[in-house]
Formats: sequence, structure tokens, C-alpha cells
Amino acid sequence: MTLDSSVMNVSIATVAEDVGTTVTGIQGAITAYTLVMAALMLTGAKIGAIIGRKRAFAIGCVIYGCGSFTTSIAPSLPVLLFGWSFLEGVGAALIMPAIVALVAGNFPTERRPAAYGLVAAAGAVAVAVGPLIGGFCTTYFSWRWVFAGEVVVVLGILLLTRRIADAPVEERPKLDVVGSVLSALGLGLVVFGVLRTSEWGWIQPKPDGPSWANLSPTVWLVLAGLFVIWVFFRWEHRREARGEEPLLRPDMLRNRQLSGGLTMFFFQFLVQAGIFFVVPLYLSVCLGLSALATGARLLPLSVTLLAAAIGIPRLLPTVSPRLIVRCGLLSLLAGTVVLLASLDTDTGPEIVFVPMLLVGLGIGALASQLGAVTVSAVPDEDSPEVGGVQNTMTNLGASLGTAIAGSLLIGALAVSFSSNIDHSSAIPARVKEQAQVEIAGGVPFISDADLQTALDEAGVSSRTTDAAVDAYSEARLDGLRAAQRIPETQPGGIKS
Repeated sequence: MTLDSSVMNVSIATVAEDVGTTVTGIQGAITAYTLVMAALMLTGAKIGAIIGRKRAFAIGCVIYGCGSFTTSIAPSLPVLLFGWSFLEGVGAALIMPAIVALVAGNFPTERRPAAYGLVAAAGAVAVAVGPLIGGFCTTYFSWRWVFAGEVVVVLGILLLTRRIADAPVEERPKLDVVGSVLSALGLGLVVFGVLRTSEWGWIQPKPDGPSWANLSPTVWLVLAGLFVIWVFFRWEHRREARGEEPLLRPDMLRNRQLSGGLTMFFFQFLVQAGIFFVVPLYLSVCLGLSALATGARLLPLSVTLLAAAIGIPRLLPTVSPRLIVRCGLLSLLAGTVVLLASLDTDTGPEIVFVPMLLVGLGIGALASQLGAVTVSAVPDEDSPEVGGVQNTMTNLGASLGTAIAGSLLIGALAVSFSSNIDHSSAIPARVKEQAQVEIAGGVPFISDADLQTALDEAGVSSRTTDAAVDAYSEARLDGLRAAQRIPETQPGGIKS
């Protein structure tokens, strides 16, 4: 699952071209993938408790494998959305909560921390090798081979499930269907509203976009989503008061250690998803690097992430988790600031080296602590439910991180491109007026070569073309800088 996201990120431009869409279309697919997981994770955890964790894990693997196969042959964006974003998202929602319970059921108490650490390390390894595997396949074969290979991996896992002991469930609860619908609907409305801001606007509607009561639909969708989430929590309180099984026990979130860990998970993946979306775009589109070269430039992040995720628990077992989390946040912030300061029209791919080292170190430090913080905050019997909530927060953060980064990227690109064209003396007034009308409808994120080709085909003079390409290059960097300014937070509620 981690490999999936890293492959899609380093191959954004190639995948968009293959399925006949734009960078914004692939951004929507990435967001939808994590959104489906976030919306269904609590339901997946509860289904695992109803039908058995081992069975839920196996069914999830089958669904995930079908999604991988569909993605590998996807001829268009709708098929990609169905295979990758929907089927794989549904499969992951069954698999991930079950893993938490199966680890508890297959390992004695004293060995569980090491087992959970190995699961986290598997994700770190995938981050480390994912960009290189995805880049290699995309450059020399096709990105589709990665997803076809996943089908083989799924078959191997299914063959080995007989060696997994099921996690016993003393009492099989009933599924809270209303709660499942409310949680999925609320999260879906919020993320979908944010995702469409590049076309609709945040508050004021765009000139060619829809308007609801003189406001962008985004405002109403986000407000409606927040209201539905509030209704969801009221419904859960009511079910618990009546002695019925809730989808999520609200009192669990009053645990400061758990809520602090969940909050940090959310913001970690919010920032992480924005970085993983923007940096590959800079390397592949702005600088024209191949998918393999893009993956190689992300390798410093992978190395420090893996080193921190595995090394910190071994070398610093007695250090306060709060201190490590704060140091991880500081490193993540420092990497983002260095990257922002380095972006310029005449810079090369080498500028991402130091920022990637710092960002990887920060993410690895957070990954080494937050899983243990949340799982240890509750009794063992509640670990599957914590796994569902934890994965919901991580995928919700990833969804919003990608959606916000893409929205800021396209919005800042349009504003800056419009301003640069308006102030260019090399572009005739007639062309400026026409350009302003076109820009109002949205600006695609493309390379200089693609823009120059489009202008040449339109019969634009070479002088005007050169000026427009220069204006777009500067605007594109402004968009990338804006997309990197995703809020970060200080840790709270994590006990030392």
C-alpha cells in the first residue's frame, strides 16, 4: 500500500499522459484512494470483529488484488479511479485494522512491540525502495508493471494465510450501519470540497465556477461535512447510552495520550502527503527528470526515514517520546523551509538533497514513536479499534494534504501567471486580454516543453512564446512554494 502511493507520486506526469488526464486528475485519484480508506477504516475494523480478523484480512487481500489488476490495465481515469482509488481503498480498509488485531493474536505480549515495529519498518522500507522501483518500471517498462506485480504478491500472501492464527473475538458485535454511513459521508464531503477548490475557489466562486448563495460550493460542502460528523458523534453517544455497540466509542477520544498521538498522526500525514505530491512534480515537470531520476532524488528521504524509524527505538529506547516527536517535527519543518528557500528558476535537482534528508529524518522520528503511543494508550482488547481510528486519521491527513497542496498549487499558479503576463512588455495587449480570460478558467500544471508546443501549434510568435514560457516558469515555482506552506503543529497530549 505504501509502495502504491510512492509509485503514483513519482510517475504522476507519465500516468496522467497514459490515461488521458491531467496532473489535477491524478491528484484526485491519489486523494480518493486515501479518502476511501479514511472513510471506511472504522467500518472495516468493525467488520473484522464481526466475521473474524483473519477472514477480513483475506477478503481484503482479494479485493485489493482485484483493484491492482484493474489498475494495471486501466485505459482511462474512471477505470483507474475504480481500480486504484475504490477497490484498493476498500481492500486496505479491511486489511489494515485486521493487521493490528492479528499481531496481538499471533505474538505474546512481550514480543508485540517488536512485531508492531516490524510492520512500521515494512512501510518505511516501501518508502525507501518505492520511488526507485516505480521510477525504474516507469522509465524502462511501464508503471502498470508495478500494479501487476502486486497481484502476484497478493497471491503469495493468500497462500501463507494458513500460517496465521486468527485473533479470537469473544463477542461479535453488530455493525452500526447508520454510523458507518454518517462517518463516510461526513469525511467525504469535507475532502471532496477541499479537492474541488482549484476549480471552484475557497470562498469566492471562480468566474466560470458554480455559485451557491454567492459563495463557492466548497464552503457549503465543508460545513455540511462538519455537521454530519457532529451528527455522527451524537449518534454514537446515543447508541452507547442505550447499551448498543457503537462504531466508535467517543469516550476513547478523551484519552489525552491517544488523542495527542492521533492528532500528530493526522498532521504528520497532512504535511507528508503535500511534500510527496509537490516535490516529484518539481523534479519531473519543472526539471524534466525521468521517473527513475525522480525516484533517485527522493532516495535521501527514504534512507534517513528508514534509519530513524528503525534506529531510534534501538539506540534511544529510554528517551521521552514527546522529545523525539518534537525533534521530528522540527526536522520536518526545517526541511520544508530549506526547500522553500532554495526553489528558483535557475536551480537544479540537487537543491532537494538536504531538504529530503531533513524531511526523511523527521518522518522517521515520528513513525518510530506514534504507533507505540496510540496502541499503548488503551488495553490490548481495544487495540483493533485504535488501529481503525489511527488509520482513519492518517489517511484523512493524507487526503487533505494532497487536496490542499494541489489546490494551493493550481490557485497560486493561476494568480502568478496572470500577474506575470500582465507585467510582460513582450506580450501584446490583445494576447494579454485573451490570456486573462483563459487563465480565469484554470491553469494546468505542465512542462515548459508542453507549453511551448501548445503555443507553437496555436501560431503564437516566437517572441510572445518565449515571454509566456518565462512567465509560466516563474508562476509554476510560485505555485510549488504555495503548496509547501501546509500548517504544522506542536505535539500535545503525548505523555513522556
